[in-house]
Amino acid sequence: MKKTIPISILELAVISQDSNAQETFKKTKELAQLADRLGYKRFWLAEHHNMAHVASTATVVLIGYIASQTSSIRVGSGGIMLPNHAPLIVAEQFGTLEILYPNRIDLGLGRAPGTDGLTAQAIRKDFYEQSQRFPQNVEALEDFFSTDNAAANVRAFPAEGTNVPIWILGSSIDSAALAAAKGLRYAFAGHFAPKQMYQAFEYYRENFEPSNYLNKPKTMACVNAIVADTDQEAEKIATSLTQMFLNLIRNDRKALQPPLDSLDGIMTEQEHFQVNQMTACSFVGSKTKVEALLKQFIDYTQVDELMVTSPIFNHKDKLKSIQLLKEVIDAINVDREDLVLHQN
Repeated sequence: MKKTIPISILELAVISQDSNAQETFKKTKELAQLADRLGYKRFWLAEHHNMAHVASTATVVLIGYIASQTSSIRVGSGGIMLPNHAPLIVAEQFGTLEILYPNRIDLGLGRAPGTDGLTAQAIRKDFYEQSQRFPQNVEALEDFFSTDNAAANVRAFPAEGTNVPIWILGSSIDSAALAAAKGLRYAFAGHFAPKQMYQAFEYYRENFEPSNYLNKPKTMACVNAIVADTDQEAEKIATSLTQMFLNLIRNDRKALQPPLDSLDGIMTEQEHFQVNQMTACSFVGSKTKVEALLKQFIDYTQVDELMVTSPIFNHKDKLKSIQLLKEVIDAINVDREDLVLHQN
């Protein structure tokens, strides 16, 4: 039986050329408020460090700010890079957020540092060891949230007993295996590493062990999405996305670049191949085109939820893309509901 698909946003808070962190926070707030009004389910923020053009370094602070500026949308992390932090501190922070904004906080957890190796060592000298202890640290975090921890010598106040949904984030079978074994929600980073997505979802579903949190698997795919009035307009807007990944491959850290009329001659054949691999899960075009592509994607992956990230240079274009995308998902969900009624 087909069910409706909620849609959410992952915001990387990327600073555009000739902009700054202050303006980016304002734009992020406006984006979240629009998503809230439109009925998006979640608004997640990522953790990155030592990147001059990414403003989401203090992720927990930004989550609290966005939650305070919205009313019903769930706000969370996509994700908190757990090896950077002590599980006790993460529990205290997210427990506090949950009390301030009841039933609106999500905790997505990742294993990567969200930065380069040197910075990871500056954040935490034993980062590598902690990354190897990721499963144990996830379990410690669960314990701190649990009322069963009331008899422990170390407790997380005021987190104990709060209901903060935990998601395992990843881009490989390893993350799928951990989420399945622990009976946790699973989100796949298809927006930059889509290669193993289908296999990871398949493994997760086949090996899922019911837990106190979930009695059946729950999946979410994160993809790139840019929608405009015409295919041509969307494709031009998306050249900023292409440039962002090209600069990532070149380790050339730049602000988000304005769109180009043409991508001809800006990258080598090898770079083109690498960018295409990383952006294979990108949905760019008019509402009609993106609706058809997303229908195929949802049917193929059988995801329970969809999350999008939209690195768009012009803020008005970004707000419009988010509005058009919600219309696309609403249309897809009407079709899915009609199909269920017809089947019944």
